Amino acid sequence: MKYYSTNKQAPLASLEEAVIKGLAGDKGLYMPEYIRPLDKELISRLKDKSFHEIACMVAQAFFGEDIEPEMLDAIVRDTLSFDTPVVPVRDNIYSLELFHGPTLAFKDVGGRFMARLSGYFIKKKGLKQVNVLVATSGDTGSAVANGFLGVPGIRVYVLYPKGKVSPIQECQFTTLGQNITALEVDGTFDDCQALVKSAFMDKELNRHITLTSANSINVARFLPQSFYYFNAYAQLDKAGKADELVVSVPSGNFGNITAGLFAHRMGLPIKRFVAANNRNDVFLEYLRTGVYTPRPSVATIANAMDVGDPSNFARILDLYGKNGDQHAEISQLISACRFTDEEIEATMKQVYNETGYVLDPHGACGYQALIENKLAPEETGLFLETAHPAKFKETVDKILDTDIGIPAKLKAFMQGEKQSIGMKKDFGTFKSYLLAQ
Repeated sequence: MKYYSTNKQAPLASLEEAVIKGLAGDKGLYMPEYIRPLDKELISRLKDKSFHEIACMVAQAFFGEDIEPEMLDAIVRDTLSFDTPVVPVRDNIYSLELFHGPTLAFKDVGGRFMARLSGYFIKKKGLKQVNVLVATSGDTGSAVANGFLGVPGIRVYVLYPKGKVSPIQECQFTTLGQNITALEVDGTFDDCQALVKSAFMDKELNRHITLTSANSINVARFLPQSFYYFNAYAQLDKAGKADELVVSVPSGNFGNITAGLFAHRMGLPIKRFVAANNRNDVFLEYLRTGVYTPRPSVATIANAMDVGDPSNFARILDLYGKNGDQHAEISQLISACRFTDEEIEATMKQVYNETGYVLDPHGACGYQALIENKLAPEETGLFLETAHPAKFKETVDKILDTDIGIPAKLKAFMQGEKQSIGMKKDFGTFKSYLLAQ
């Protein structure tokens, strides 16, 4: 399968090129030339399959033309060492718990899959070293760093905004060492993301070193997240709750909801989506006005969603409107909600007091968006709980007046010593640093 750029000014690329390059030469994001739909009968039988079987089926539709079946199966098997259970919270609302992987966040699948696929292509291509650049507002850095840890031929640079990720999140990518370097940028997530994009576009830099990205701008990072949606549907279908499915996605850089839209295009019968925003609500404004206006991000307690210019919005625009009104098509399938810190806190308290379920700030946005959208009696609401609450322990304990336990996986990270390098947010400094490595 070939991949084209959302900006339509770059040559078509192979999967190998799209994965290694990360970003197209015209600064666009790579998209597959077509999305292969799955047979309705096959989707109806998902409820009888394991997560691994479901993921292999979806991966085959995306990558089967470029990777031999045995290798693809091995990559998927190595990626999925955990499940993503659907848990009832109240009435007709369910949580899709995506935090049972190595770093207790939803990005583990994408991070691990991309690490293994990149390793496969690097070995096949005979490259000596590939440098992975990843900007993070929290969980991406830990998932990518742990996915690529110790992979031969790969050096990872994690750029994160100083003082704007939780202490536990920071531990997960600053204490690893080996082939992982943490760069503590004096700025916001958007500044980190801008540095990564500028690096890909700099001809001198790219002549000296091989660069790729592990953010959701990379097709190998965001596409595997569609596995979640098929697995969730299978669990709900088995319980007889999947007929009128509404999915609410806490949305920052919009990679996760874009993966859900790909699943929908493949035939997964999701009735509609809700993009749950914190105060960084450029997508909500787009739905209201039809005009996309990025702006500087604002810090919130749902820090992984603190994105003022979500990269994957370009992919959403590209998916719709080819045969009509783009804004109308998007608005018909996706709605959006915006929540302040105070509203997020109120939701966390209410759900905990009434059900005993502990939401993290991001999951709270997803849950409350279903409430705001007033589900019809026949509809089932599913929100994505994207990270374990303990990753935000100080915030959660303060809001709920609790002392939630820290899983052993997180405790292990907290024992390590922080290793980070301070970095100004200007590209010249970042470029000089990379050239000196």
